[in-house]
Amino acid sequence: MLDLVKKAQKGNDKAFLTLFQEYEQDIYRMAFVYVKNQSDALDVVQETAYRSFKSIKNLKEPKYFKTWLIRIAISCAIDLLRKQKNLVQLKPGFEEFISGDVNEDIDLKMTVRDLIEHLNEDEKSVIILRFFVGLTIKEVSEALDIPLGTAKTVLYRALNKLRKDLKGDGVYGQ
Repeated sequence: MLDLVKKAQKGNDKAFLTLFQEYEQDIYRMAFVYVKNQSDALDVVQETAYRSFKSIKNLKEPKYFKTWLIRIAISCAIDLLRKQKNLVQLKPGFEEFISGDVNEDIDLKMTVRDLIEHLNEDEKSVIILRFFVGLTIKEVSEALDIPLGTAKTVLYRALNKLRKDLKGDGVYGQ
């Protein structure tokens, strides 16, 4: 893997493509949780590919390629969300009035997504990277460029918030 990164840094397009494809699904899953729809998530993946291809020569440590790529993807997702901030969004509760009967599985997925939405940006990033992308807590701290202890604290705080929300504030845990 390190050889591929070094080749990509020297301008080998095939090596970069092979590397990017290795992590493309992780980037998509992480982006989807941030932006909440397939089209925007695919845009984030595409923008991540573009930005990472343009700047791979600046990667100082080839062994941190995945972490570096995830950091770029988070940045792309947040940039996209900032651009969309001017758009009017429906509140989560109104969707049921529009769609009628909703499948139980979809309800559960929506609940998890809604729960994550109650977290602040730091907590959301740590939860997504840890459980949706599957990074270790050390990799999460590297991807977000925060100390390991801070990453652990944010993770535990976020998990506690999710547990409290799930147990029932009258909305989720009836």
